[in-house]
Amino acid sequence: MHRSRDNLKKISFPLGGIPELPPPSSLGAAPDDTACIALWDKYDMLPNVRRHSRLVADIATQIALRAKSCGYDISVPHVRASALLHDIAKTYCIKHGGGHAQLGAAWTIVETKNYALAQGVMLHVHWPWELPEGKNICSLPFFVIYADKRVKHDCCVTLDDRYADLIVRYGKTDAAKNSIQSSLNQGKQIENALSALLELNLNACSFNRGRLVQ
Repeated sequence: MHRSRDNLKKISFPLGGIPELPPPSSLGAAPDDTACIALWDKYDMLPNVRRHSRLVADIATQIALRAKSCGYDISVPHVRASALLHDIAKTYCIKHGGGHAQLGAAWTIVETKNYALAQGVMLHVHWPWELPEGKNICSLPFFVIYADKRVKHDCCVTLDDRYADLIVRYGKTDAAKNSIQSSLNQGKQIENALSALLELNLNACSFNRGRLVQ
């Protein structure tokens, strides 16, 4: 049954409409690196996906720490856990097909009972609504989305470099090229918005040595 966007906003299920995260103080404990890696083991995550996930988590963590230092209400452990788990279903979907973001979000809910973590997993490929304005973009899903878009395999690159690679690998049709370009445009919007809020040029950051480096 078709639902309008207005109706979607009213759905209480956290993944049904535009996510509205509760304050970090109400989220409960986040799984640490050891717990997340145990889930990597449980779901047979491939070594290259592990390397990618660790770097995405490191970048998302650095951005979250910067946001927290700027006074934003951020739970850094939840950002890191969501980023570590964002590709939890990637290996399964490589082997068997399916949407790894959707399946990964379902697995994350089952394993952690934490919808905030699952939202980051569910939405890391693409934000399907208009981007929020102002400080609302400085939140868990956008840290994970942006960090994932800065990692090509297991190397930190610019958005332009990341998407040039995607065009070569997946841009086989005009529709595919348009989708990739749309994702790049959204990534740059997120980058610009976060850069302004954090007073830092994220495009110029290499994220080396576990800290923001320009």
